[in-house]
Amino acid sequence: MDIGALIGLVAAVAAVLVANVMEGGHLSQLLNPSASLLVLGGTLGATLASAGLQGLLLLPGGIRYAFQAPQLRPGEVIEKMVALAQRARREGLLSLEEELGNLDDPFFAKGLQFVIDGADPEMVADVMGTVIEAEQRHRLRAATVLETAGGFAPTMGIIGTVLGLVHVLGNLQDTSQLGPAIAVAFMATFYGIATANLLWLPLANKIKANAELEAEMRRMVVEGVLCIQKGDNPTIIREKLQAFVVAGAAGPGGAGGEAGARAAAGVGSQAAGVGD
Repeated sequence: MDIGALIGLVAAVAAVLVANVMEGGHLSQLLNPSASLLVLGGTLGATLASAGLQGLLLLPGGIRYAFQAPQLRPGEVIEKMVALAQRARREGLLSLEEELGNLDDPFFAKGLQFVIDGADPEMVADVMGTVIEAEQRHRLRAATVLETAGGFAPTMGIIGTVLGLVHVLGNLQDTSQLGPAIAVAFMATFYGIATANLLWLPLANKIKANAELEAEMRRMVVEGVLCIQKGDNPTIIREKLQAFVVAGAAGPGGAGGEAGARAAAGVGSQAAGVGD
C-alpha cells in the first residue's frame, strides 16, 4: 500500500476540519444530511449518466489501484535484468526457464518466456507494447470517471445552495433565523467543493501517476528482455536501463515527469543498497 497517498488525503481533510474549529466552528455544523444527499447523490447520478454503468463499476478497482505501491521497482528490475543477462551469457537463453518461477510480475515473466521461446524481437516489442498501452488505457478510464465526478460535485453543491436560499427567502417572517439558515444553505457548496478537491480529483491524479509509472517500468522490462535476447553485455544493459529511468525523470512536467522522478529515486536507493 502507498501510505503516502493515504496520509495526504487524511492530512487534507484534517486541515479543513482543524481550520474550522480554529475559526470557532463546531464539527456538528458541518453535518447536513440533505446537502450531502444532494451533492453525493447528484454527483453519482450525473457521473453514471456520463460514464455509464460500466465506467462507474471501474471505480472500486481504480481507487484500490490509487493506493497500491508499484509492483515493479526500477532498482530491482535493473539488478534482476543484469543477473539474467549474466546467466544467459554463461549458460544460454534456455537456462533462464528456471528463473520464471522466481518472477512475481506476470508481465516480466511473459517477456522472459518470449525470449526463451526464441520469438522474433520485433514481435516481442509489438505484443508487449500493445499490452502496456491496453492496460494503461484501462487504468486511465477510472481516472477519467473520477475527474468527471470532480467536475460535477461543485456544480451540485451550487444547486443545493440555490435551493437552500430559495427556501430561506421564501420564509422571511423570522429574521432572527436568517443568518443560520443561509449558513446551512451554503453547506451544499462546501460539500461539493470539498469532495471534488479532497477526494475525486486527488484520486484521479494518483491513478494517472501510478499508471504512468507502471507503464515506464514495463517499458524498461521490454527493453531489458530484448537486450538479453540480443546477448548484450550485462554492464551495457545496466547503463542502458539506468539511462532509460533518468531520461524519464528529466522529461517534461506532469505525470510522466513525476513518474520518472519516482523511478529514478528508486534506482538511487537500490544502488545505495548494492554499494553497502
